[in-house]
Amino acid sequence: MGSEDLTTRPSPDGPGGEPGTDGTDGADHTDGTALADGAERIDHADRTDHAERTDHTGPGGSGPGAEVVAEGLGLKGPRGWAFRDVSFRAGAGALVALEGPSGTGRTCLLLALTGRMKTAEGRAEVGGLPLPRRMAAVRRIAALGQVPGVSELDPSLTVAEHLRERALLQRRFDGSVRALLRRPGTRAAETRARIDEALAAAGLDLAALPKGERTSVRDLERLEALRLSIALALMGRPRVLGVDDTDLKLSDADRAAAWALLRSVAAAGTTVLAVCSEAPADALRITTVAAAPRGDERAPEAADDEDDITEEGADDALAETGRA
Repeated sequence: MGSEDLTTRPSPDGPGGEPGTDGTDGADHTDGTALADGAERIDHADRTDHAERTDHTGPGGSGPGAEVVAEGLGLKGPRGWAFRDVSFRAGAGALVALEGPSGTGRTCLLLALTGRMKTAEGRAEVGGLPLPRRMAAVRRIAALGQVPGVSELDPSLTVAEHLRERALLQRRFDGSVRALLRRPGTRAAETRARIDEALAAAGLDLAALPKGERTSVRDLERLEALRLSIALALMGRPRVLGVDDTDLKLSDADRAAAWALLRSVAAAGTTVLAVCSEAPADALRITTVAAAPRGDERAPEAADDEDDITEEGADDALAETGRA
């Protein structure tokens, strides 16, 4: 697949359906003098912020992964607690399994630790950034694979269209003005290299797909879709990778392959948070369970509805995040 396949072909379903999402860079249509003048006005704070967003670990990255710390962490939805009393410490580059039955707040915990949901009690830090106060900063260093209702693949798009769209978004919203001033050929080569790097890290072989890069997401096997979602996340070279439903609907062989993939991502330096129903023995296991709230001596059936940890509370909190 040549570089033009993922960087220059028109994409009718580009972000927002706006002109200029065809893989060419918007800077090409802007007065060069104005861009050059704008580049000169970038102050030190902007450059520091850009470095924070781009110089991360991960496949091909150069920085460290992010340590994740939680102490007494809890999140409450409209109809009750999604989870409470979560405490752990995971070093940079760790493989963390958020284990538990469906409806026990696993996905809410994942979204909270990646800066997508605001917790109600306790404290947490990701890469030294406190949550929930620095949620936006955490989102810049933490990427999500596929999370139903929050970050999903579009079944009507092809693999190539997903990759092209993500590369375009990455270049326009996570790049510096100086990067926009580079020659189109240089930008295309850098984009192609970043895509190839992410595909290799995710173990996704485009040639092995039914129709190659033109395979629709709806035609992908579950493991292939998981690999694609991880590849898209890794294109931003995050310090933290979050993956939901890691072992859902996978055969034993595919489950083993999925965990092998996440181990390799963690070994490359990226901290991995993976939601699952059954964690592997070598992962740091964090179990979420439906339980009575702290200090409640009454039987579960006598506890107040608003204080219970409920499946409805987790579902409502997740739905609110999806709408946001």
